Amino acid sequence: MRRRLTHVVLATAVVAVTAAVGQGGASAVVPAPAEVGLVPPNDRQKSEKRQPCKDAVRVPDGPDVPIAQRDLSFQSVWPITRGAGQIVAVIDTGVSPHPRLPGLMDGGDLVGTETGTVDCDAHGTLVAGLIGAAQVPGSGFSGGAPDSRILSIRQSSSAYSPVGRADRLDNAGNSVGGYGDVATMATAIRRAADMGATVINISEVACKTAAEGIGDGDRYLGAAVKYAVTVQNAVVVAAAGNFGPEECKIQNPAVDPLRPGADPWDSVSTIASPAWYDDYVLTVGSVEANGSPSDFSLAGPWVDVAAPGSGLISLHPTTGDLTNTVYSAQGNARPVSGTSFAAPYVSATVALVRSRFPQLSAQQVMARIEATAHAPAEGRNPSVGHGIIDPLAAVTADVPFDGVVAVDQSNSVAIEALPAAAPPDHRARDVAVAATATLGALLVLGVLASFPLRRRFQSATARR
Repeated sequence: MRRRLTHVVLATAVVAVTAAVGQGGASAVVPAPAEVGLVPPNDRQKSEKRQPCKDAVRVPDGPDVPIAQRDLSFQSVWPITRGAGQIVAVIDTGVSPHPRLPGLMDGGDLVGTETGTVDCDAHGTLVAGLIGAAQVPGSGFSGGAPDSRILSIRQSSSAYSPVGRADRLDNAGNSVGGYGDVATMATAIRRAADMGATVINISEVACKTAAEGIGDGDRYLGAAVKYAVTVQNAVVVAAAGNFGPEECKIQNPAVDPLRPGADPWDSVSTIASPAWYDDYVLTVGSVEANGSPSDFSLAGPWVDVAAPGSGLISLHPTTGDLTNTVYSAQGNARPVSGTSFAAPYVSATVALVRSRFPQLSAQQVMARIEATAHAPAEGRNPSVGHGIIDPLAAVTADVPFDGVVAVDQSNSVAIEALPAAAPPDHRARDVAVAATATLGALLVLGVLASFPLRRRFQSATARR
């Protein structure tokens, strides 16, 4: 149904903020096949908290509908479906309790010894809000699937580190810790699928360069997403990853116009997991309000669709308010932007589709989301995949179960020759020209006739 059956990825330990190491050029990647029965070992390291929890700016609520929510037109879908009956797992930094997440479910803590409803990073709560925040009177903000329920599994945190492991330093010399890797992510995915999640949102990415090769731990992640999709019938939605000096450091190339038929997998510079498990993951890139790909959105042949990912607003992690800005551990303000926050819009759309069409399999739902997206001019590209999602089309369009929209072959049809053009009718022009010429001639004759009269008049005046 999708591109390759063995699109696996390289990855190493990574936390909520993606980690990219080293430099490398574009090359072909040959992933190993995912094996459903491969389960990560149960040897999770103990953690300790080394950084303070992050805070966010409190934004007053109001009747205005956020731009991204308005552009995706979720309101037009809600009379048809609001995502009722769907459990959306958020595998992230935890989701804090919030008045607008009344059905929040605790899926456990793989970081410490607390619960999945603790968010020390101001990340998972924002993701959950974009998916399932309930509507309230007087507020224009809402999750895309407000009747869905959120299942939170805390899988990573930048405030925690494994006991006995030194934290690395960033470019500014700040200590950067972090807990969570591809093995804990694989454990979280299996747990979510076994707990009945129909949609699994992963707004976390592990990045490595193609030149560095595949990390052994990533095979557990490939097995987990395949298990979730093919065994437990859950749709896995993942962020494409963010391109930048502190994240995925090398951007993947665009389509070469001189080689339009070339396999894009042969020119990959950076690989992102779990995004590149293309047959089992619906990978999401980010676009701006004008529809153009976001500069920070990591491209790749595994990108399937795109959604707004800049300047967003969602639930505040520690109050009942909203927020559009989060503080880093060093106190730097950062807007709510990134592929992490584009992915929840797709997860919400998946929840709407699954509620509307419960008979569809996970991969049929994935194909439907792709088939109803607004495709770029070239049909598909590494930045936005099949295009920007259309929630209303996803729940109303007539799409075959396999998601492949048939296109009739063009046939030449003989048509009669066009009749010969009638000769032009110049009568009106000829009359106008003749009339103008006649008037001109009369004017000239009048002037000439006036000369003798003027001479006689002048002579008579002189005799006086």
